Order: sequence, then structure tokens, then C-alpha cells
Amino acid sequence: MLVIQFILGIIYNLYGTAPTSKKSIGLFSSPVIALHVILGILLFAAAVVQVIGAAGARHSLSIWLSAIGLVSIIGAGFAGLGFAGSGAASASLGMSLAFALALGCYIALLGVLAPGPAGALARSAAPADAQRSSTT
Repeated sequence: MLVIQFILGIIYNLYGTAPTSKKSIGLFSSPVIALHVILGILLFAAAVVQVIGAAGARHSLSIWLSAIGLVSIIGAGFAGLGFAGSGAASASLGMSLAFALALGCYIALLGVLAPGPAGALARSAAPADAQRSSTT
């Protein structure tokens, strides 16, 4: 979903009407920007569900990565509102940097939670710590 969101943003950036400091754009002024906004709301909801799931699993690295991903998505949303209002290049940059951070967090989550060697490596630290504390 994040990659689709990024692609929609790039399409609007290349082919849509850019807002200016004197003329903002409506969030539903074109089909592309409307899909971008709706997908952003769905991404926010999915990120909240991810944080809740990570908290339920009590896996601290998953909680941190999920929370940073959520905050990044929120930041991208606020940057998007700023861009729609003013067309500021810094708001566009903020959206893309927040996307990159969120994407990095969710890719790292895939590695941490993977059933293969990478996931096993992350989970193998917990039993070793438990074993050390039980022998002392």
C-alpha cells in the first residue's frame, strides 16, 4: 500500500495541478489526489492496527518499528495537508522522507518477524537472555 501511495503522489506531482501559495487545491479535486487521500487514511488505519498487534505480541522491536512507522505516516499526512494548502517544496520533501522512513520500518519488520534465518536470529536473543538469568 505504501508503494502505491507513493506512485499516486508522484503521478499527481507530475501531471496534476500544483498548488501555489495563493491557490490551494482541494483534497478531492482530481481522481488521483482523491485516491491518494483515501489510501492515506487506509494506511493510517493499517498502521494503528499494526501497533496494536505488536503491542499485543509484546515484542519490543516490533512495537518500536510499528510505532515509528505510524508516526511517519501521520507526519506524511500532515506534510500532505501542508502541500495541498501552499504547494511548498519542503512539504513535498517531508512527505517523501516520511514515506521512506515508514517503508524502512515495515521492511525491517518483515525481517524481524520472518520465519527464516533473519527472524530466527532476532528471536534467538530472547532465550539466551532468559537462560543466562536463570543460571545466575
